[in-house]
Amino acid sequence: MTITDRIEINPKVMMGKPVIRGTRITVELVLRKLSEGASEADLVDAYPRLTREDIQAAIRYAADILAHEEIVMLHSSEQSSIE
Repeated sequence: MTITDRIEINPKVMMGKPVIRGTRITVELVLRKLSEGASEADLVDAYPRLTREDIQAAIRYAADILAHEEIVMLHSSEQSSIE
């Protein structure tokens, strides 16, 4: 399944995790590396098939997923007895 022109999900690739199209580079890996302080240039050097546009697409994909995330608040029995 193509999510964007750069992100795809295929159950046969990386167990269905979102990846950069045509690679086995997961969106998760890109985000994790960025959060650890890697720059776009670092990522492109480490993963030659990756482009700056792929990195930006991974960030947009993650933001879109979070934007459409549904939050369900549950009260634990402890919280209910306190209230």
